[in-house]
Amino acid sequence: MNTCRSIGQGYKCPMSKEKDNSTLTRPNAFLERLYAENVSHHESYFGKGAVKLQMREKLQELLGPLPGEPVELNSVVLETVDCGDYIRERVAFSTYDDLTMLAYVLVPKEVKTTGSGKRPAVLAVHGHGFGSKEVVGLTSDGLDNTGNWNLYKHFSISLVRMGFIVIAPELLGFGDRRLEQDAKAEPASNSCFRLASSLMLMGQSLAGIRVYELLRTLDYAQTRDEVDPHRIGCMGMSGGGMVTALASALDERFKATVISGYTNIFKSSIMDRNHCLDNYVPGLLQYGEMPDWIGLIAPRPLFIESGTVDTVFPINGSREAITRLQKVYEDAGAGAQFQFDIFEGKHEISGAQSYDWLASNLEL
Repeated sequence: MNTCRSIGQGYKCPMSKEKDNSTLTRPNAFLERLYAENVSHHESYFGKGAVKLQMREKLQELLGPLPGEPVELNSVVLETVDCGDYIRERVAFSTYDDLTMLAYVLVPKEVKTTGSGKRPAVLAVHGHGFGSKEVVGLTSDGLDNTGNWNLYKHFSISLVRMGFIVIAPELLGFGDRRLEQDAKAEPASNSCFRLASSLMLMGQSLAGIRVYELLRTLDYAQTRDEVDPHRIGCMGMSGGGMVTALASALDERFKATVISGYTNIFKSSIMDRNHCLDNYVPGLLQYGEMPDWIGLIAPRPLFIESGTVDTVFPINGSREAITRLQKVYEDAGAGAQFQFDIFEGKHEISGAQSYDWLASNLEL
């Protein structure tokens, strides 16, 4: 057995013989082996004999314990703004315990003024940035920002102008839902790491809380007089794509789902580079890769859009995930319900095909 002797401020092992042993001491091979071992078990969970209900229950378990009985929504309208061809409301409602959701609701003015019947709704879910204001054409201070294009491309406005009711929730840890310790930092800062790490210590996950709150936002949408409760979809970008994907996997009330700038392989994305801690759900890779979990949405309509030069969720991993999802839908006898758009662009919303796809599948 080799022993090391102290030399000056460090240690030197006889086994080194003055050679570079970096390939022996780096943990890359260790992670590669663990990844291979985990993936080798996936077929037993998501193979032909897999029961979708059981995997949904496993997903809920991994996301962490959440309330069995939802609290009353107790929704209130905080402000109403006439934006010309649509009305923008800011609302608040209870999600559970002592958490209050903030959200923007965009309603076509013709619906407000003529009462033209119930409309389909889309939940518009942001990712990193300064929160829900960013997807409804506002600055972090609440001023008009519709002339300043960003990665979200104000997609909520595009959708409401098509005729959808749009509800844009503020994910926990962003914008006005940051912790007090972070609230005075620059607007695009967040509380993700502090929340995610603290929740992990208590056996929960930030992803789980966000998914649950998105489902409570769905509950709220179904209480709106203008909304057809049977025609509700969801569109999320980046980290919002993750929340959209997992929420849609769990709840069949989502009739159509668009995931933008997220769909990938864990190994090629959040394992390949530094990502925010809110992307990690303990144990998730033990049971399936990302397309396995997203595939729980099948056979309901699913649309994926990914940019060719996305450096956050690289396109090679997206292509592999799309190929795997195509097979999931074909095996479910629902090949036509899965569509995708690999567009020339970066980490951003496209909308070139997905907006019309939502209109078709939600019967706008």
